[in-house]
Amino acid sequence: MNGIAERWVGIDVGKSKLDVALLNDLGKVRSHVFLNDSKGHAALIGWVRARTGSDSVRVCMEATGPYCEAPAIALADAGFVVSVVNPARVKGFAQSELVRNKTDRADAALLVRFGQTMQPEAWIAPPVELRELRALVDRLQSLKDMHQQETNRLEGAMNQPGMRVSIESHLQWLQANIKELERQIDDHIDRHPGLREDARLITSIPGLGSTNAAKVLAYIGDVRRFKSGKALAAFIGVTPKLKLSGSSVRGRSTISRSGHAGMRHSLFMPAMVARKHNPLVSAFGDRLKDSGHVPKAVIAACMHKLVLLIYGVLNSSTPFDPNFRPPRLDFQDGI
Repeated sequence: MNGIAERWVGIDVGKSKLDVALLNDLGKVRSHVFLNDSKGHAALIGWVRARTGSDSVRVCMEATGPYCEAPAIALADAGFVVSVVNPARVKGFAQSELVRNKTDRADAALLVRFGQTMQPEAWIAPPVELRELRALVDRLQSLKDMHQQETNRLEGAMNQPGMRVSIESHLQWLQANIKELERQIDDHIDRHPGLREDARLITSIPGLGSTNAAKVLAYIGDVRRFKSGKALAAFIGVTPKLKLSGSSVRGRSTISRSGHAGMRHSLFMPAMVARKHNPLVSAFGDRLKDSGHVPKAVIAACMHKLVLLIYGVLNSSTPFDPNFRPPRLDFQDGI
């Protein structure tokens, strides 16, 4: 890269605003604040171009869910190279620098230094059909959460007839809209051959249904961009986390929980089902149980196993094969 291409921009993303830090030719940081909306994104792009004279600028921001996706897409569409990084990496970098201040402006400047030092890989904007699927899946999950909340309220309103009528009416409305969204998601996947084929491969794995397939596609996108199944498992946060040090520290192994929380939570029930009905996962779980692992650890390992199976069927474009026998490894070694 030339000198101009090494110019970095750090963006601390908030719900309503973007705190931006730009590293100039003299190595000093210039700061500005923009609204986190379409007009603000356009103003940000113009501000960066006016101060660099080029699109060859690297942008670094943290993955902050839906708030970062819109500005990241706008910047990528404008020709900038965007890196969307795990907040845990930035936090560790800040600790290594002994950073004491925690402000939006300081965080933006920190992201500039992180990008320049760590050179994170470029983020690839998801195609339009995946963005639309993600919006549908997020809305469906919101309605399901509301349905569960109202169900809990109904149980506590046994002696309040008026309240029960209101809650039951809302539950009926929610159930109808949940069914309609599920239909829209199925139709959306069917309209796009790539999504339809990937969903077919995912649902060939016992334990995973159409709802799980939609979440994998919406939250993960094209899993083929990951170099291995272990890399995908790390992205989701189901990799083993060991606590071993010297002769005194012998903590129980857990999953890392440092990845995509929504995808990780959606794998728990499928892992329970696969533990009983998927021959590969069942045999794997039995082996761990026989070796002394507690039930919760077995389910966590089965979640990991399901992620590897998802990566396997999609990367090979081959449906699940119950006769396939992978190399026997220990879960603590990252199977």
